[in-house]
Amino acid sequence: MEKKRIKVLIVEDSPSVQDLMIYILNSDPEIEIIGTAYTGKRAIKFLERNKPDIITMDIDMPEMDGLEATRIIMETNPVPILIVTASWSPSDVKATYQATEAGALAMLEKPRGIGHPDHHRMALELVQTVKLMSKVKVVRRWARARRKPQKVILPPSVLKTKHLKAEIKLVAIGASTGGPPALQRILSLLPKNLPIPILIVQHIAKGFLKGFAEWLNDTTDLPVHIATNNENPKQGNVYVAPNGFHMGITKSGKLVLRKDESENNLCPSVSYLFRSVAEVFRENAIGVLLTGMGKDGAYELKMMKDHGAITIAQSEESSVIYGMPGTAVKLGAAKYILSPEQIAGTIEQIVKRSSQAVGSKK
Repeated sequence: MEKKRIKVLIVEDSPSVQDLMIYILNSDPEIEIIGTAYTGKRAIKFLERNKPDIITMDIDMPEMDGLEATRIIMETNPVPILIVTASWSPSDVKATYQATEAGALAMLEKPRGIGHPDHHRMALELVQTVKLMSKVKVVRRWARARRKPQKVILPPSVLKTKHLKAEIKLVAIGASTGGPPALQRILSLLPKNLPIPILIVQHIAKGFLKGFAEWLNDTTDLPVHIATNNENPKQGNVYVAPNGFHMGITKSGKLVLRKDESENNLCPSVSYLFRSVAEVFRENAIGVLLTGMGKDGAYELKMMKDHGAITIAQSEESSVIYGMPGTAVKLGAAKYILSPEQIAGTIEQIVKRSSQAVGSKK
C-alpha cells in the first residue's frame, strides 16, 4: 500500500521563489504540491474546494497579506500554516509574529537559490519543517470581535502553596515550536513591577530574533532584551538568548554567553540554561518548559526540581507540540502542569508570596 503523501499549498507572490519552493518540496517523495496561490485571497478561494495538509504562507503579498489570510483561514477552515518570509521590514516582522498569534505554527526564512552556500541547509530545513508541522492538529480560532477575556483560574495545587522556604530570585523559560505566542501570552499577563528578571531560550530561525524581541516589547509591559555577555540582569526585565550562543548565569549573577558545541543539536540550548540556573540558584528559581519538539531542557528541568526549584511544564492541550514539556512530565520534572495563562498567574503568585515570606523574616 502506497504511503499517503503530504499535500501542500504554496502561497507566495514571487514566481521565482514559488518555483524554487516547488522544486525543493517536490524533491521529497513524501510531499505533493497540490496548489499555488499568489495572494491571500486566492489561497482562501483554493481552500473552498481543496484540503491541504499544510500551507506555506508568505507575509508581504498584494490584495491580501499573509497575516490577514492566516487569520481568516484559522477562523473559518483551519489548516497548519508555516510562515515562509524573507522581508525584514519592521511591519512585516511584526505581521509575522501576529500571524503566530492568529494560529500559524512556525516561521522560516525563504530558502536561497541553488548554488548559494546555504541552499542545501535551508532546503532540508524547509522539507523537515513541512513534514513536522503537517502532523500538528490545529483548531479553529475565534474571530477577534467574538473573543472574550478569559478569567485565569489557578489549580488548587498552586493556591495551596502558601509557605515558601526560599526567596525566588529568577525565572528561566525554555521554548521551541509554538513558543512565541505562548511566551507573549505569559509575559503580557505578568506585572511590569515584577521584582525578578526572566531568562528565555527560544529556538528560533536565523534572522527572526531581533523582530521577536521587538514584538514582545510592543505587546508586553516588560522590557525585553537580546542578552549580552557579562551583563547583570535587572528585575522586571526579560533577556533572550542570542542565536548561536548558549546562555547561562554565573555565581555572581551575571549572564554568560558561550559559543560552545550544540547541545541536543541546538545552540542556544534550554538544557544549558536550566543546568546553569539549577547549579547557581537552586531553590531560588522557577523553571518553565514550554511547547516544542524533542527533549531539550526536560532532564535539566528535573535537575532544577531536584535542587529545590519550582518547576512548571506547559499543558498538552495548550501546546503546539508536546515534546519538550511532555518528556519533562514523564520524568516527573514538573511540579505544575499549566496553560500559559496559568503559568503567568502562578509565577506572579509565587514570586509575591516569596517576597512576603522574606519580608516577614526581616
